[in-house]
Amino acid sequence: MNNSLRRLDLNLLVTLDALLAEHNVTRAAMRLHLSQPTVSVQLARLREVFGDPLLLPGPRGMRPTARADELREPLRQALEALEQAVAPCSPFDPAQANQTWRIVASDYGESTILSPALAGLRSAAPGTRLAILELLPPMLARQAEQGDIDLAFHISAEAPPSLRRKPLFTERYVLAGRIGHPRLKRRPTLAQLCKLDHVIVSPDGGGFHGVTDTALAELGMTRRVALSVPHFLFLVSVLTSTDLVAMVPSRLVRDNDALQVVEPPLEVPGFEMLMLWHERVHRDPAHQWLREHIVKSL
Repeated sequence: MNNSLRRLDLNLLVTLDALLAEHNVTRAAMRLHLSQPTVSVQLARLREVFGDPLLLPGPRGMRPTARADELREPLRQALEALEQAVAPCSPFDPAQANQTWRIVASDYGESTILSPALAGLRSAAPGTRLAILELLPPMLARQAEQGDIDLAFHISAEAPPSLRRKPLFTERYVLAGRIGHPRLKRRPTLAQLCKLDHVIVSPDGGGFHGVTDTALAELGMTRRVALSVPHFLFLVSVLTSTDLVAMVPSRLVRDNDALQVVEPPLEVPGFEMLMLWHERVHRDPAHQWLREHIVKSL
């Protein structure tokens, strides 16, 4: 750091700005709400730091030296930048906003959280952009810390403890199949459930065991999982076009007229869905507005 800068403080620069504007110690003191002797002492200090008289006596007050003229505009710009930096955050106006938000979600989160919020978001903040990124749980905390993402939606059991969180809802599982499925005209028994051919979502790829299988194993029973898929949206497509059934989160199928939904004959533990964000954006007015909008849209 420059030695001259080490010897300066912000008060001296503010005084210099006032002196260069007024060309008069008395008027500068009045402008700064300081006494004239105090401003005179500060001017002496400024002359020492800059190695220049800065202001010289003249027939009509004081006149700036060439060095002072050089300082005037850069100093004014620097002080304006500092004022802007330390000023309180202005209220967020979504109608005038042009942010690009980057959000991480699974296809389940896209369907149950982001999709309901999208129309209102486009209406309230038409100049903003939204990038939805693939959920990669091991990278979630790092992405948020590095500023690569603004928000994430994930289950509480796997949420990084370093991130701020807002519980959105608790999900439960239901049994679903196509409309007219001959085995879903009424709630099946546990034995009937195990005889059905099931499809399962395996985010890690290729798995044939899930929470339903764990619950069945505790009762000494098993089911047949005929198909494993990586995404919930493909699972819904499979259900509507085949006789396969699935234990699915209820919000995923609650408004789908192509599916028959019944209560399962056993209790399968559900999960809590969270909204996650980093401390760096916690108090930002734009991010606060986005989080509130999403919560209200659920």
